[in-house]
Amino acid sequence: MNSKKILAVLFAVMFLVMVGFGIIIPVLPFYAEDLGASPAQLGLLMAVYSLMQFIFSPMWGRVSDRIGRKPVLLIGIAGLSLSFFLMAFATQLWMLFAARIVGGLLSAANMPTVMAYVADITSEENRSKGMGIIGASVGLGFIFGPAIGGVFSEENLATPFLLAGTSSVITFFLVMFFLKESLSSDSEAVQKKRPSLLQALKEPAAPLFLLQWFVSISLAGLEATFAYFAYDKAGLGTVQLGYIFMIMGFAGALVQGGLVGRMTKKFGEGNVIQIGIITSIIGFTLILFVNSFLTAAVFLSIFGIGNGLIRPSVSSLLTKQAKSGYGQVTGLLSSFDSLGRIIGPPLGGLLYGLAIFMPYVSGAILSVIALGIYYIYVKKMRAESV
Repeated sequence: MNSKKILAVLFAVMFLVMVGFGIIIPVLPFYAEDLGASPAQLGLLMAVYSLMQFIFSPMWGRVSDRIGRKPVLLIGIAGLSLSFFLMAFATQLWMLFAARIVGGLLSAANMPTVMAYVADITSEENRSKGMGIIGASVGLGFIFGPAIGGVFSEENLATPFLLAGTSSVITFFLVMFFLKESLSSDSEAVQKKRPSLLQALKEPAAPLFLLQWFVSISLAGLEATFAYFAYDKAGLGTVQLGYIFMIMGFAGALVQGGLVGRMTKKFGEGNVIQIGIITSIIGFTLILFVNSFLTAAVFLSIFGIGNGLIRPSVSSLLTKQAKSGYGQVTGLLSSFDSLGRIIGPPLGGLLYGLAIFMPYVSGAILSVIALGIYYIYVKKMRAESV
């Protein structure tokens, strides 16, 4: 199977994984409430999943370097499926927490392993394109998942969880029968020489992990508060917000699926990261002037386009310069991403309570800091090459 066909399978795998994940998003708060969850407990229920991802993503990345991508991906998808079925049949709140912990722990294997698989099968020239295709599949999964969850939750709140579990079972067999192992015996020998996690963080490319962290915090803060902001500024309701996030998702997916590969070939990953961050800053600034459905859709899409350029380019650059196994690098990147998603929502909520424009001003400031971190990275790389 050539790399294009493998990328198509990986696209389908991550799309189905994210559809399954997205299906439960609109339902989980109401489902947890039915089982007696308070708002604080609901917050913990959402955060515990990201916490597990933060802790275990680097571990799964290292394991995939050691035993191969395919078995680790199968473990991750099986764990995701198990967690969905556990949630579907939960009768007490602690069972929901147990399911989220199991799901976060095991599904932390999925993203870093898929990214490492892409790094295994792509040339350096096409690396960003491959990473972008996976990013696009994630974005599209997030668009369709919540819509499906909303439709099927009308009859029974447990139905979306059963659908998500079934979607993950289908994905498991897709990986089992259509995906071959990408880690060769030669690359396995290289992985045995990999440095420790601490050494990986001391590499010249390490500032890119911090850059991704700041980007993730700003994105998560926006996602957590924009519904309130759009209502307060333009009187937009849940249906209109659904359409707005769908438009933003499509814009980001189109950029990642088609544009990011061409741009990195022409300008290089570093310049694309800078373009992405600057576009995000412009998006955050424009969001302050939202006053209608149209302005909300356009300004949020500008932000989404900028954000969509950053992650694939960062992933590509890190794997190109990795002195350790690809799995370790992509696992660490996913961990920083998850840490941003843990911190972003409560920070965004706190700032919104102070003033409704603060999450977007802080998002722009965090993006400026991320740009500064990129220049620190460039300086480090130049010093290394002297």
